[in-house]
Amino acid sequence: MSQDYIPPRVWTWDKENGGAFASTNRPIAGPTHDKELPVGKHPFQLYSLATPNGQKVTIMLEELLAAGKDAEYDAWLIRISEGDQFGSGFVSVNPNSKIPALMDHSVSPPRRVFESGSILVYLAEKFGAFLPTDPVKRTETLNWLFWQMGSAPLLGGGFGHFFAYAPEKFEYPINRYAMEVKRQLDVLDRQLAEHEYVAGDEYSIADIAIWPWYGGVVLGRAYDAAEFLDAQSYTNVLRWARQIDARPAVARGRMVNKANGPLEGQLRERHDAGDFETRTQDKLEPAD
Repeated sequence: MSQDYIPPRVWTWDKENGGAFASTNRPIAGPTHDKELPVGKHPFQLYSLATPNGQKVTIMLEELLAAGKDAEYDAWLIRISEGDQFGSGFVSVNPNSKIPALMDHSVSPPRRVFESGSILVYLAEKFGAFLPTDPVKRTETLNWLFWQMGSAPLLGGGFGHFFAYAPEKFEYPINRYAMEVKRQLDVLDRQLAEHEYVAGDEYSIADIAIWPWYGGVVLGRAYDAAEFLDAQSYTNVLRWARQIDARPAVARGRMVNKANGPLEGQLRERHDAGDFETRTQDKLEPAD
């Protein structure tokens, strides 16, 4: 790859280009193959993977269950590296072919909900939880939810890609996106200096949306970049990230649809609360 690259007059798709996760992206929409989605016994059917966006929804569902809400769900693993998101069944739930995607079978006809922020709002409103009803607090929560939706692509697709996944390292994009991510961390740090949670004094869908991305970075779980970004200097973000990390529902939510890392932390499919004790991958795979 030349640093003197000159764009052609008309761009064409080079399937061999793009580094890690190149197979998950293509310039056209629609299904590539016929494959129906499984449907379990619970009202909510989640089709996802434990990326930061996927974790938002499993954390939310586990928090709702911990709060005594009737939010039981089946979580089915979507292996994006194998193209599951391009199956006809998945595309019918999310025409954008991105996880997470949710079907609500508690209504007739069943209702599809896609885009992680939309799913969080949908569940919060359905169950009256983690989204304040006070107009001022509600607006502030939504401000920060949509801040995350707009900001995280610069963290993941920008910084994360060029720092960790691109086939070659280039100074310009890494510097460009590192500067933006540090600015975002400073935004959060200043907000959290004055508030216990991101949107104020209540734990909300704003925290649930932001934590898997920015908490993952400062806790050293994303891109191996905590030292590079001087994460320890964002003391208020670190305090908040550790506080959220200690919530039992968050710990469970991180495990659901996880297909990498320590086997005891992987619950690839979740169909019952007892699965956390009996169906983690260390219990399903034979010992060496």
